[in-house]
This record gives sequence, structure tokens and C-alpha cells, in this order.
Amino acid sequence: MSSGEKREDTDGAVNGGQHIYFPLNGGDFSDAGAGSKSLRCELAALGVPAQLIRRAAICSFEAEINVIIHAVAGSLRYSIEGETLTITVTDMGPGIKDVGLAMKEGYTTAPVWAREFGWGSGMGLPNIKKNADALSIDSVPGEGTTLEITINLKTPQLNARQE
Repeated sequence: MSSGEKREDTDGAVNGGQHIYFPLNGGDFSDAGAGSKSLRCELAALGVPAQLIRRAAICSFEAEINVIIHAVAGSLRYSIEGETLTITVTDMGPGIKDVGLAMKEGYTTAPVWAREFGWGSGMGLPNIKKNADALSIDSVPGEGTTLEITINLKTPQLNARQE
């Protein structure tokens, strides 16, 4: 299976929910955004309000790009269970040495090659945090990082960031 090719997760759906998996390859931008595009389509088909679709797309896209820039490989999974969207992104990368510092806007450890392409501005994790209802980061330096992003699909007016 190539990077960006979606498939139903092997553990199946629970209570009518949906579980989708996308493999991600480090340094390969050819399918960048495939997971977030699929998620946008799934949410639109469910009638989710546009402002929530936008927030989910920002979170998933930023996470995908972080894996492509920083890791050897990883995956993006999303599940829609009732009124909750969970996006889980796991990578085999360098890990994050200082999560607090990585959450500061503009801080980046992106390599020069990524910045030359316009990526790696240090806004990925801060953008995810701004658009998620909950964000959990589990990172082990030298092993990798897992992000778990939660968005409540029921009450967009309470969760929407003011523009």
C-alpha cells in the first residue's frame, strides 16, 4: 500500500463508527494531505458544519506534514464515534525533546530542505492545539511521537475559534 492510500482500520468500527488509516512516509510529499482530504469528505458526507470540518482538516494536515518532515514513517488514523472525532498520528521519528518549547509559535526543528519548500515554520503544533478541543502528545526522544487530537462534532459554536 502506498502512502496516502486509505483503508478501513483492521480493528473495525464500533457502534457504527468509522476507523480510517493512512500510512505516511517521511520526506514524501506526493500524498501530503490525503488523510485530511479524506477526513474532510467523510465529515461533509455526515453533514458536519463547515467550521468543524475546517478545524479537523487543519489538525490532520498539520500533523501529516509534521510526520513527513520529521519522521522516517508514521500513520494517521481517524475515527468518528457518535459526536466525537479522534485523530491519532503516530510516527517513527526523532521525538520531541521539549514539548513546551515545540508548542511555541515559530519554534521549529525542521531541516533546511523542508524550510526551502515553505514548510517547517513552527506553526504545526500550535495550529493543532488552537483547533482541537483536546490534544495529547506522547513523545519519546529517539523513538517517536503520538498525537491524539479530539474534536467534538456536536457543538461548533462553543468550540470554534474566533477569527
